[in-house]
Amino acid sequence: MRHRTRIAVGPVQFRIGSDWAPPIAALKRLYAGYPRDTDRPADATVRLFAARPWRRWLRPSVHIGGDFIVPDALPLPLSMGLLAAEMGMNLQVALGWRRHMLLHASAVAKDGRAVILSGESGSGKSTLAALLGEGDWRLMGDEFTLVDPGSGDALAFPRAVSLKNEAIAEVEARVDPARLGPLLAGTPKGDIRHLIPRADAIAAMHEPVRPALLLFPRFGGEPAIERIGEGEAFVRLTEASTNYIALGEAGFAALTRLVRDTPAFTISYPDSASGMTIVEQLWTEAVR
Repeated sequence: MRHRTRIAVGPVQFRIGSDWAPPIAALKRLYAGYPRDTDRPADATVRLFAARPWRRWLRPSVHIGGDFIVPDALPLPLSMGLLAAEMGMNLQVALGWRRHMLLHASAVAKDGRAVILSGESGSGKSTLAALLGEGDWRLMGDEFTLVDPGSGDALAFPRAVSLKNEAIAEVEARVDPARLGPLLAGTPKGDIRHLIPRADAIAAMHEPVRPALLLFPRFGGEPAIERIGEGEAFVRLTEASTNYIALGEAGFAALTRLVRDTPAFTISYPDSASGMTIVEQLWTEAVR
């Protein structure tokens, strides 16, 4: 395509092409600190294209393509080209990655152990992970956590963190503005702004860690912690995995080992400070 870049996030090498320059320029800024290996074959390809030639200039409309597509997906305006690129990257991993079990989960790590936070959109997992990653924790990712089927280790996927709505101001108050992408207002998911992970998180993104906690957060309500059993954790994670079925027996074995070896809890919290306190409390108890 006319404009292109390469980005490596964790074990995934992306090749991204666009009919327009601005989305690629925005990606290059967000991912300037990430490694690039132009000699290595790409694992996933993303295309941002105009369905008709005149759509490059007349009311430009960005369609998302690549190795895998969602046929009925609606295009986005060019002003949201960066969002389209990020959605395309996530789509290719969600539909095409088979080397590891994928969990739609955020994760942070400390002392060689990981806390995996899985929940639906709005549960607060991305905000919690981002804020913890600004402290003593290493941010592993806010969109996917990868689990090695052989070792059971968790691997990082530290793409730029997608902050939404109220979370934007909360993180803006804590980080250098140079680590924030442009504000994308009025997207289908509300207002979005991307956070560039700290340099140490990017440098360590190939270091596997052993899961220590499985948390299923829910934003809202009084602070609460509830231990859940292996069966419930297993069911929740099958729903959170995009490739569990595709991995077959290897996926079943990996998920069984994860819930057997890792204590799991649901947590509720009224604000980010309470949520981080609960994570720290459970972490202290888990690693004693």
